[in-house]
Amino acid sequence: MCRSIRTLFNFEPPATKEESRAAALQFVRKLSGFTQPSRANEAAFDRAIDT
Repeated sequence: MCRSIRTLFNFEPPATKEESRAAALQFVRKLSGFTQPSRANEAAFDRAIDT
């Protein structure tokens, strides 16, 4: 168990939908290792960001 995990607080102002989508895009790019998906994987890439 990691002892450096802290509970987050003070969420004022709350994140906007654009900020949430940008964070999801960054996360999916990091996991996949690609900045742009191939045409074959574009639908899955977009679905991963929007869920």
